[in-house]
Amino acid sequence: MAVEVLDTLGLKCPQPVLKIAVKAPDMKPGDILEILGDCPTFEKDVRTWCERLGKLFLSIKDEGGDQKRIQIQF
Repeated sequence: MAVEVLDTLGLKCPQPVLKIAVKAPDMKPGDILEILGDCPTFEKDVRTWCERLGKLFLSIKDEGGDQKRIQIQF
């Protein structure tokens, strides 16, 4: 199981989710992707992506300001 970090700070919807989608084929079952984002719809967009693709939304952490750190498991 690997943990990878994807920085989407400064990107606006739908770019963070598109970056996750590009990264997804490289992830193996059980791997965790940690995404940093600051888009106002970041959390909602990632949750929707996880639901649609059957990925597990593990956690969200407020990093201060508008920044959030989300972990999803493949």
